[in-house]
Amino acid sequence: MLSIDPNTLPAKENYKFLIGSIIPRPIAFVTSISEEGVLNGAPFSYFNIVSANPPLLSISIQRNGGNRKDTARNIIQNGEFVVHITDENNVEKINITAATLPANESEIELAGLTPLSSKKISVPGIKEAKVRFECILEHYLELGGNDSEPVCDFIIGRIVQYYIEPELYEKGRINREKLGAVSRLAGDDYAKIGEVFTIKRPR
Repeated sequence: MLSIDPNTLPAKENYKFLIGSIIPRPIAFVTSISEEGVLNGAPFSYFNIVSANPPLLSISIQRNGGNRKDTARNIIQNGEFVVHITDENNVEKINITAATLPANESEIELAGLTPLSSKKISVPGIKEAKVRFECILEHYLELGGNDSEPVCDFIIGRIVQYYIEPELYEKGRINREKLGAVSRLAGDDYAKIGEVFTIKRPR
């Protein structure tokens, strides 16, 4: 078994090792609004459930040269955001939103996505997602690097409203085939849900 101390590796090597090992990763497409009213959209694969009661989710947003990305800055300033599940039908457009744009330009417009008003928050979602969650900021942490300067903003959001396409929702459960969620691998690679197997959990 190969044994490596992460402190001996440059950040890029740690990044490659982690994104190649921790797979597949669900992809959150997050919309947020700047103080100037610009609708921002970006995908994040450092994303998962925190709790079902209350319904909380997390997004880890790496900084760029020590500077907060637009999504993190908007969420921390505004306290609201929408998380969408990336699927086979919308992944091409969502990939376009990963482009680096000035803060005064909207990735939603660039990708040709369709904004939809939210019910409980001011931030719009997008029509092209089959599942979306209106969220309010529950908590955030600034996580530091080796020099103790923050390199990451860890966002915890509380879901205040669900939106689910009716065809997916069957007796309180989500039909995974109809959702068609995709996941992130390393590099430019993505994955669909492949073979599914069942193992009974012990009592």
